[in-house]
Order: sequence, then structure tokens, then C-alpha cells
Amino acid sequence: MSGYNTPDLRTQDLKQPIDVAEYLFRRLKQVGVQSVHGLPGDYNLVALDYLPKVGLDWVGNCNELNAGYAADGYARIKGISALVTTFGVGELSAINAIAGAYSEYVPIVHIVGYPSTKSQKDGLLLHHTLGNADFNVFAKMSKEVSCEVAMLNNAHEAATLIDDAIKKCYLLSRPVYIALPSDMVVKKVEGERLKTPLDLQFSPNNAEKEDYVVDVVLKYLQAAKNPVILVDACAIRHRALEETHEFVEKSGLPTFVAPMGKGAVDETLPNYGGVYAGDGSNEGVRERVEGSDLVLTIGAIKSDFNTAGFTFRTTQLNTIDFHSYGVTVKYSDYPGVRMNGVLRKITQKMGKLNIQAGPTPNNTIPQKEQQSSDPVISQAWFWPRLGQWLKQDDIIITETGTANFGIWETRFPKGVTAISQVLWGSIGYATGCLQGAVLAAREINRPRTVLITGDGSFQLTAQEVSTLIRNDLHPVIFVICNDGYTIERFIHGFEAVYNDVQEWKYKDIPATFGAKPETTRTYQVRTKDDVEKLFADEEFASSNTLRFVELYMPKDDAPMALKYTCDAAEKRNAA
Repeated sequence: MSGYNTPDLRTQDLKQPIDVAEYLFRRLKQVGVQSVHGLPGDYNLVALDYLPKVGLDWVGNCNELNAGYAADGYARIKGISALVTTFGVGELSAINAIAGAYSEYVPIVHIVGYPSTKSQKDGLLLHHTLGNADFNVFAKMSKEVSCEVAMLNNAHEAATLIDDAIKKCYLLSRPVYIALPSDMVVKKVEGERLKTPLDLQFSPNNAEKEDYVVDVVLKYLQAAKNPVILVDACAIRHRALEETHEFVEKSGLPTFVAPMGKGAVDETLPNYGGVYAGDGSNEGVRERVEGSDLVLTIGAIKSDFNTAGFTFRTTQLNTIDFHSYGVTVKYSDYPGVRMNGVLRKITQKMGKLNIQAGPTPNNTIPQKEQQSSDPVISQAWFWPRLGQWLKQDDIIITETGTANFGIWETRFPKGVTAISQVLWGSIGYATGCLQGAVLAAREINRPRTVLITGDGSFQLTAQEVSTLIRNDLHPVIFVICNDGYTIERFIHGFEAVYNDVQEWKYKDIPATFGAKPETTRTYQVRTKDDVEKLFADEEFASSNTLRFVELYMPKDDAPMALKYTCDAAEKRNAA
């Protein structure tokens, strides 16, 4: 029964036999995946034939790294994504993107086309291997950046492994790795299982333990004289936004976001106070948060860039932390009590609270910038002006660098989703991410997706403009032309040649990649007046075309938050 050419009698007992690849892709469609990113390779080609059969769309990226970034962006909008690469050369090209998704809690199902199980058993010297007959070496590498590794080497366990991997991907909000050998693609599994949807609900907290934690939190919350709320990325990543929104609205407490939490809170609420990032905070925010006698953090990630160089000045004695894995009240830990249920009950029971108002951020351009006669587009002028142009339900993606830090100064309209990679910080991420995000946005009828990236970052992944064109996607792309790697300049080597890039004719890129004139609009803006005219152009704001903007800013200009963070990074690097 174990021979590779021997019929397996157990297959005859299947009520509804279905090929492994079809089962896998149908499960992905059931959890919300409509488009699959990746690249073809000989070990995954037969599996890709099943995509149209189950009604999934193939994207087809320019390289595997870009495909990984795109899958990341797609997952942040749709809740989960799928990436297909080939064994060795393909998967290793994608592993940086997968590591970023692991770091930032983004659920990607990474499917790798493997050599056949017989080839593996026989130890054949195949292409895309290290020449040592070790077919598990790449899976071992991915194990460190995946919450589950499923090797589909046996048809009898394949369906179970697929289901478990997809569930873990969704519930833990991290990538999983599925190895699909070429001969396993057509092996049969029980299709009856597909009639039962995967259970993607979080396990409820122990009721007694949850009620105890709620009572402890309420004791401190109701006694606090000037409590505040600070919302961060894990409220988004771990699907606690509904409970967070309800708590923020009903409590009326001054509410702030960390940089990675931008977009987690409705910024049109009267109690929204802006971005808290230590020394990089919005005006008046640092004093209000650090002067509070109780800070309730929801999904905090206290990384260097998220805290403007570890310049948070809050004490754990005045802090209650809510997480997916537990709650910490001052110095007391309550593991295993997920924040969703606790926040819901606190909102129901909180009663009257002591409220001292916080600052009210806006998109007013600083007075110094208003009075200036300099026509040059400055960072301090641009970011609040951008906030005046953004629309409800926009998706805005900002690249590591000036854009990531500048967006802190932009107050969003209702429903805006912000995407940035503050923790992993892989330069070039945002352009690849854009392709996945705008595709996901089209699938759920979100109206507009905007990318703001630097010229240096754009050069790393510019090929994905080709994928945007190929898939008839219509984002707005701003490339900040400021002569190189600005964030690196402010850390070290301001005039160093290694921080320079070749100047491109950026707005010519869509045409170079084959865009038709009627599907693309390109612009070049060098002055504040140019920006004003662009933002007043209704066709630019809402046309169904790809809009590509060269946006010129000075080489020596950067948001103040970036300067604080880079200065701290340089000192740490030298320590």
C-alpha cells in the first residue's frame, strides 16, 4: 500500500473524491481569497491550472519579492491572502516579504510547488536544489517566519493539514507555509469536508477569569482622574477594531494612536487626539498622554520607529495593556484572556468616567508655512495639505522613510485605512503592497487607493507598476523626488554616495511598461501652487485611470518625527 504506483484502496472509500490542489484552492476561496499572487515555476504549474476551475484569479507578479509584498497588502485589506511560488529559487526570493508579514502579523498562505515525493525519496539531483538531496532545507528556513509548516507529502493527511494551516493563518494573523509536491496535486482527498466551513472564530475566554480581569480594570478606570486610550497596530491585526471602536466612542475618553495604529480609530471623532510617539508626537499629545494617571493601550507594539526612538515616557504603574494573548494591569499579568471579550464587557459596565479633554488635531497648515513665500513644497506644508485632499474610505499606503513619518501629521477623514511597514521597514515594500491593496480594494468596492513613496524606495520595486497596468488597476501614485534615501541620510552619511540614486524620468514609467494613454495620467509638481492645482483637479481626484505624480521636495527636508527617530537610531548604532 505504500508503493508509489500501487492503487490505494482507501481512496475508494471517499464519498466525494477531489484533487488536493482543488481542495486547497476551494478552501482559500471560502475564507475570502479571490486573487492569488505569485509566479509560475515548473513545480507549481499543474497546481496553477486549478485556479480558473475553482473561480480564482491569477495575478502574475514581476518577481517573487514583489508578489510577497503584494500578498501582504491584499491581506491587510481582505483579511487573508495567498501566494504561490516554486521550490527553492522562488520561495527564497519571497522570504523577505514573508518575514515582514510575520513581524507585522499579516496572514499570508504561502504555497510552494515542490518536486514530486518520489523524486524526494530517491534523492535526485534536481534543479533549484542545493545539490545535497536535502529537500527540507528551505522549509526549515521558512519555519522561523511561519506559524505553521504543512508538508503535503501524504494524501491521507493533506486535507487536515490544509485546514489546520489556513485556520492558524487567519486566527494567529501570521503567514503559513504549505509545501505541495507536484505529484500530490492530483491525489484525492475527501471533498465532503468542504461542505463544513472552517471555524474562524476566536475561542472565548474563560468566563470567570474574564469577569475578574474586567472588574480589576474597571476599578482603576473608574478611579482615574484623567485616563486616556492609546490604540496600536495589534488592534487591527488581531481583529479587535469593532470592540475598540465601541469602547472609544462610548467612553468619550481622549484617544490617541501610535504610528502603526494610524487608521485604527475614526479620526473624525471629537475625542480623537492625534498620534502619540514620544518626542515625535503631534502637538500637545505628548503632554496629555504622559500627564495621564492611566493609559489604556490596545494592541501596543513598542518598537523603535513606532515610538520615535524609544521616547515613550509612560510608566507601567499607570498602564493597562490589552493584547490578543492577555491583559496586563500595571505589573499584574493575566495571560490567556483575549482583549476582545474584555473590552466588550468594560464598555458595557464602565459607567461614568472622569474625562479631561485632549488636543484636537486638524489639517491646518502651520502658520510658519502659511506665511512663507517660498514656493518649494516642504514636508511640514505637504502632509496637512494632503489631509485636506483625502476622501472618506480612502486607502493610503506610505513607504518607509519620509512618507511613513509625514503621515503622522495628516488627520484622516472617516473610514480611511492606512498601511505602512513601520516595524519590519523593508524599503521598497510599499509599491509592491500597493498592487495587492488596490486589487483587494476593487474586490470590495473601496473607491480609491493612494501610494506615497520615495524615489529611492520606488526604484527597488518599480516593476509592479507593470502588474498594475496588466491587471487594469487604477491607484494614485506619488513618487517623492528628493534625490535618494532620505531616511538613511538622516541616520548617517548625509552627503555619502551610497545614499544617492540615479535620477529617473519617473512619470514616463507607465508608458514604458505599456500603459495606454487613455488609461494613465502623469503629472509633475514642483511648487505648492502645482500641488494646489493638482488637488483642485476633479479628474485627478476621481478618474478611473492610473495617476502617477512626480512630487519634488528638497533633499535636506524631512518631517520632524523622522529627524528625532533617525537621531536616536544613529546613537544606538554607535553604542
